[in-house]
Amino acid sequence: MRKGKQTWEFENEPAIIATGVTGGPFEARGRLAEDFDILHDDLWIKEQSYEKAHQRLIEEAVQAALEKAGLRKEDIHFFIAGDLINQLSPTNFAARTYGIPYFGIFSACATSMEGLALAANILNHGNAEYIVTGAASHNGAVERQFRYPTEYGGQKPPTAQWTVTGAGFAVLSSKRANYPNEPVVSRATIGKVIDMGMNDPFNMGGAMAPAAAETIFAHFQDTGLDPAYYDLIVTGDLGKIGRSTALELLEKKGIKLTEKQFQDCGLLIYREDQPVQAGASGAASSATVIYGHLLKLMKKGAIQRMLCVATGALLSPLTVQQKETIPCIAHAVAIEMKPGRMH
Repeated sequence: MRKGKQTWEFENEPAIIATGVTGGPFEARGRLAEDFDILHDDLWIKEQSYEKAHQRLIEEAVQAALEKAGLRKEDIHFFIAGDLINQLSPTNFAARTYGIPYFGIFSACATSMEGLALAANILNHGNAEYIVTGAASHNGAVERQFRYPTEYGGQKPPTAQWTVTGAGFAVLSSKRANYPNEPVVSRATIGKVIDMGMNDPFNMGGAMAPAAAETIFAHFQDTGLDPAYYDLIVTGDLGKIGRSTALELLEKKGIKLTEKQFQDCGLLIYREDQPVQAGASGAASSATVIYGHLLKLMKKGAIQRMLCVATGALLSPLTVQQKETIPCIAHAVAIEMKPGRMH
């Protein structure tokens, strides 16, 4: 059911029954390496192009999730996913490989939670039994499209972020009673496009922060929940600059969050000594950290309730050349542990 203006509540609580997370060599040296299912030692991943490597990351993540769920591709009713490359080419080709009815979606780096929200809504209303959803990005492919090929060795400003090479996918089920000890999707707030006039493609965090703050504020306004309800509120890839800006904007809106409660996937995935400037970015930033690291913490009991706010900059290489500003969006999804609850 809809709650307020832009929030869905899922009374049937679709369960996240399995996840698959893949990454590249830089992620293998990162802080969360042990939370990936598959890590590769080179960006090419034994393929002939970065885009094909991107596709392979998706296929491997989906396969890992299916195997952990004990399901075949024929058991899945819908595949909901996207990436950052023109026309979603890597995801489209991965969808071709699996042959599952497919929704290709794009909210830039907010795609992971857009997919999770849509999957939960479909399952909640009985329109599927199993759905696979997720998002992916590849440093070599994305940097070449949106900025400069990494082979150029161009110097980046301190506000720039490092695109994650990886894919994070989840299998969701409407059969909540069959999975009483798995995390559930309880609600989702769909963001609206916010454009504060920024036009620097090397400062995505600063551009996306207002969208993140707007969606978080809308979530609490719609639901009536106190921010303390969540053990963790985590954004997708605001990085150092965006995270601090979002905290300030939220405080102005009357929402005070502690440093521990408000975190960012783009600041969690890499080590401090890795040269990532302001942090990580990319559609895989939220997808890998949430479906890998954070869900593992939930299953260990370290987190009971978290609000995952994936953030996206809706620019293109062409709009940057045309001196357009950067419209941004954020989608929020609440994931909770409710062990033993049966429907």
